[in-house]
Amino acid sequence: MILVAGGTGFVGSAAVRELLRLGERVAVLGRSAEGVRERYGDVVEAREGDVREPETLAPAMASADVVINAVQFPGSPIENRRKGWTFEEIDLKGTRHQIDAGQAAGVRRFVYVSGVGAAKDAEKHWFRYKWEAEEYVRRSGLEWVIVRPTWVFGPDDVSLNRFLGLARRLPFVPMFGAGEQPVQPVFIDDVGRVLADCALRPEAANTTFELGGPEVMSMNDVVSTALDVRGKHRRLLHQPVAVGKVLGAVASVLPSPPLSRDAVDFITEPAVADNTKLLEVLRPQLTPLREGLARYLR
Repeated sequence: MILVAGGTGFVGSAAVRELLRLGERVAVLGRSAEGVRERYGDVVEAREGDVREPETLAPAMASADVVINAVQFPGSPIENRRKGWTFEEIDLKGTRHQIDAGQAAGVRRFVYVSGVGAAKDAEKHWFRYKWEAEEYVRRSGLEWVIVRPTWVFGPDDVSLNRFLGLARRLPFVPMFGAGEQPVQPVFIDDVGRVLADCALRPEAANTTFELGGPEVMSMNDVVSTALDVRGKHRRLLHQPVAVGKVLGAVASVLPSPPLSRDAVDFITEPAVADNTKLLEVLRPQLTPLREGLARYLR
């Protein structure tokens, strides 16, 4: 059995869909078993557990041969310290708790969804926490696979679709920064296929894969392409990053902040992958941006 932690989320659900398509037996770990059943019915086994509460995880991992950790906190990348939704609590400590529970439950392989940019000496704390989590996975003694996606797009993403939502209501699309940072958007269906391969294929064991789409382009080009596919013609209105950070600082005092200073950095930084190892070992077919958008926008 393959257990997908965070399997009701954007990335995790893509892995679940692909594994079910392949005929695999799948369990989904969520904070609410009822929420899992509402999403999938009886086609998966619903397991309940919270990665912040390690005592809930070992029972939830019983009989799992492989675990895919695709857990993200609600509102990511906007941290909410009042509720414990932070990169430290979820990405780092939550991954450690899952590894410990997986060892106790006899899990054979652990697949961790990290992110491009993870590094020991990274400037941003979210990348440092992801690196620390990766290191814990590598030292676990389990078979492991680490996947570092770039910017993921698809029907349920809350980033590119936010721009399209603004285009429905406004005669322009506001963006923070110049929009010139290079990004390599990867289609959610491709991410699901790669995660399934990482769970199932022997040659993926003990390997770190970066995962980006087949094209590197500017954020301006990404948004303009999405608008074109959607049949919208809107001007991109660029706002200084400093303005975004001021708005983020103000919004951070709200109970559920819609923006933060760090989130502005997160969405305006480059996101480019080195697909060399991925193409060498797993050889996935990667979907160009326009083709992926056309599948769900038209």
